[in-house]
Amino acid sequence: MPLIPEEPQIHESVPGPRATPAAGRTASTPRPVPGPGPRPAPPRGAPASSVRPGKPGPAAPPRGPVAAPPAQRTNSPQPPAGEPGNAAGAQLQLIPAPADGAIDAADEAVDLLLDSGRAPGEILVLTTGETHPWATHELSFGEASYWAQHNAADDVFYADAAAERATGRPVVVVAVNGGSDEVTAQALPAAMARAGALLIVCGDPQRINAVLGANA
Repeated sequence: MPLIPEEPQIHESVPGPRATPAAGRTASTPRPVPGPGPRPAPPRGAPASSVRPGKPGPAAPPRGPVAAPPAQRTNSPQPPAGEPGNAAGAQLQLIPAPADGAIDAADEAVDLLLDSGRAPGEILVLTTGETHPWATHELSFGEASYWAQHNAADDVFYADAAAERATGRPVVVVAVNGGSDEVTAQALPAAMARAGALLIVCGDPQRINAVLGANA
C-alpha cells in the first residue's frame, strides 16, 4: 500500500498524563552548537539534558511554541497504552522532504513530538544516508560513550538506520536522506519493527513508495 504524504504534523494522542519537558527542553529552545569534549551519559533515572543539539553551526534563533494538533484531525487509530513492542499497531506517517532536507524535517517532527507531550527518551531518529550531525559529534568521543547514552534511554537518540544495536522505542523517526534503494528498502521495515506506537518517515514520497513497492 503506498504511503500518503502528510504535512509535518504529529497526529497522535499520548496516553496518560501530559509529559512536562525538562527545563529548557522544548521546540522553542534554539539548538546549541555541540561543544568540545564528550557529553557523559547521564545515570539511569537522571533527568534528560536541558537542551537538544542540532546541526553544527550558528545556533538557530528561538522559535515560538508549536501547538500540537488535536487528535481529531486524523482518523488513524490512537496508540494503545502498551506502546513498547507493539509494532503491528504502530501508526505510520510520511512527511514529504527532499533528500537534502530530510534531516531538517525529522528535527521538526521531533520538536512537534516533544510539544505533544512525548518524553525525549521515547524517540529514536534514524538516517539512511549521512549520519545526523549530533550522532557524528557523539561518536567522535568513542562508541562506548555513544551507546551508553542509547542504553540510558533518557534523551532523543540519533543513529544510522543500519545500526543493529539501536533498539526499539515508542516513536521512531526515519530521515531518508540518501543511501541506495537497497539500504532504504531494508531500513523502513526495520524501523517499523522498532516503532512501538508511531513511525514517521521523512523523504521523497515517490522514491519511498517505489522502493517499498519493489521490495513488496
